[in-house]
Amino acid sequence: MDLDFSADQRDFRDQVRTWLHENKPRDERPRAAAGIREYDLAWQRTQFEGGWAGISWPTEYGGRGLSLIDQLIWFEEYGRAGLPSVDANFVGLNHAGPTLMTRARDEQKAQHLRPILAGEVVWCQGFSEPGAGSDLASLSARAEIDGDELVVSGQKIWTSFAHVADWQELLVRTSRTGSKHQGITWVICDMHSPGIDVRPIRTMDGEAEFCEVFYDEVRIPLSSVVGDVDQGWSVAMSTLSFERGTAFTAGQVRLASTVEQLIELARERTGPDGRRPAIADDELARRLATARAEVAALRAMTYVGISRSARTGTPGPEGSIVKLYYSEMVKQVARLAMDILGPDGLRYVSRWIPGGWSGNYLYSYSQTIGGGTSEVQRNIIGDRILGLPR
Repeated sequence: MDLDFSADQRDFRDQVRTWLHENKPRDERPRAAAGIREYDLAWQRTQFEGGWAGISWPTEYGGRGLSLIDQLIWFEEYGRAGLPSVDANFVGLNHAGPTLMTRARDEQKAQHLRPILAGEVVWCQGFSEPGAGSDLASLSARAEIDGDELVVSGQKIWTSFAHVADWQELLVRTSRTGSKHQGITWVICDMHSPGIDVRPIRTMDGEAEFCEVFYDEVRIPLSSVVGDVDQGWSVAMSTLSFERGTAFTAGQVRLASTVEQLIELARERTGPDGRRPAIADDELARRLATARAEVAALRAMTYVGISRSARTGTPGPEGSIVKLYYSEMVKQVARLAMDILGPDGLRYVSRWIPGGWSGNYLYSYSQTIGGGTSEVQRNIIGDRILGLPR
């Protein structure tokens, strides 16, 4: 692995930095879900029209067809510029789109990929259920084949932005014979279909990004199945490998920036002894230094993963290491912020507002749940990477 960047890649970084500075959104990001949808789609359209959407997506789908290293550079500069996360577009851009590129039929690609990249549609993920979260293969939302349609009934939960989504990557059980990993089908679901009821869930940070979704005999064309009926588990694993791959790179850069902000905050605020700055407290200083070092280690692990993906063509299980480390780091840094704030941290400030450390702390708990819990990631690492006995 070569950790150095070529002259062309350094030039590309300069181009990315310049374009982002000149074209980044100037308006404040709304907090309401409908406003976030339109804001995120508009920003995605700006990138697409400027020729900066889908850095590593093939040109036939509207991307630039560049390397994973170029994609890494884009994510790094995006995060360094402090630009908004791609919340409403996350599923479409980071795993629905890549999954369709590698596993879908040509007509499915033609219908869905360009609208995702052009900022025309929002996707959500229908994987987890009340009884099938960490044990995803235990999902029970059923789909019966009726002619040329699937008839879906059941429930999904923790579906981000389902209330503003157009399409969903949906896992359903089409057969109960064989092991629980068999008989699962990955299907494209139109979220405007009759029989779908979406109910937002207000979480402890006061926001309602997550939803539960109910399906009452929802009819989906069989032509919307990606892969084969009953063979959706391998497609789902492709989806999750993309989700746990490079998708968090911009977030890692923002996390590094957050650590630096905390160091400045510790210089400004009075520490636990009530006399000296917080950074003069040995324990707080140690934790800040450790956080800075661990963010650097996280970046190194990401470089390793991207280098390996560039050689193999697909993300491997090593993405779970990055996902686990990143999720745990987000929580640690958020807790550190609260300890620096002391009693002032009890005053709630939304994470969407500058200085919203308390809102960010409450939201941080979702990071070790979404995309596969930390326990799941540890199992994957032990099984598929370390080869530990089950």
